[in-house]
Amino acid sequence: MNEILRSLYERKSVRVFEEREIPQKEKEQILLAAAMAPTAGNQQLYTILDITDPDLKETLSRTCDNQPFIAKAKMVLIFCADCQKWLDVYRLAGCSPRDPGPGDLMLAVSDALIAAQNAVCAAESLGIGSCYIGDIMENCEIHREILNLPDLVFPAAMLVFGYPTKQQRERTKPRRAFMDAVVHANGYHKMEEKDLNRLMEHNLEGKEFNSWVQAFHKRKYDSEFAREMNRSVKEYLKSFETSL
Repeated sequence: MNEILRSLYERKSVRVFEEREIPQKEKEQILLAAAMAPTAGNQQLYTILDITDPDLKETLSRTCDNQPFIAKAKMVLIFCADCQKWLDVYRLAGCSPRDPGPGDLMLAVSDALIAAQNAVCAAESLGIGSCYIGDIMENCEIHREILNLPDLVFPAAMLVFGYPTKQQRERTKPRRAFMDAVVHANGYHKMEEKDLNRLMEHNLEGKEFNSWVQAFHKRKYDSEFAREMNRSVKEYLKSFETSL
């Protein structure tokens, strides 16, 4: 197996970091890798926020569902879907651009997430662990304010980085679903009962299907966090469409 595939297969989220700092050279390599990611029309419809202020990191650790390890991370990057800067370029050039719509926002979110994953892969190749923080979309109003985000800029993802501790390096990576549960040939195939049971096999590990799924549903899908994230994003979408 080549080293790129090995890195992709073995990478797992890291939430406990060693005290040592990430050298500036490695940080620059990670950021450059992010900027080299595939992007729609070479527009790079994102802006990366490099969070270095300890007080701001501490604030984000509280507003992102009270996760102290965020403040302890050695590098924190927020990938923002940015529909603002190209609009400003068009106006500067004398164009009369239409108002951005949901499609433009979705394209910018895609660009931002592709860049984020490039950063994850680059960090992994350097022995630096990472963890996605989806909670940046929660409390969207608060995060837009403290990060000084314009109306057409959305915090799509946050990543924290650091050198993993020995325990984190040796921790078993959670199993993924069987490939036939996630890869459909030539079109989407709605899963039948047997397929849905097979989809969950890697999670159950001998546990009873209904009880495990019900507990997961309560902890994740029907959680206060999930409801707040949906409310925040819904409100942002309303403001996005009326901001101009």
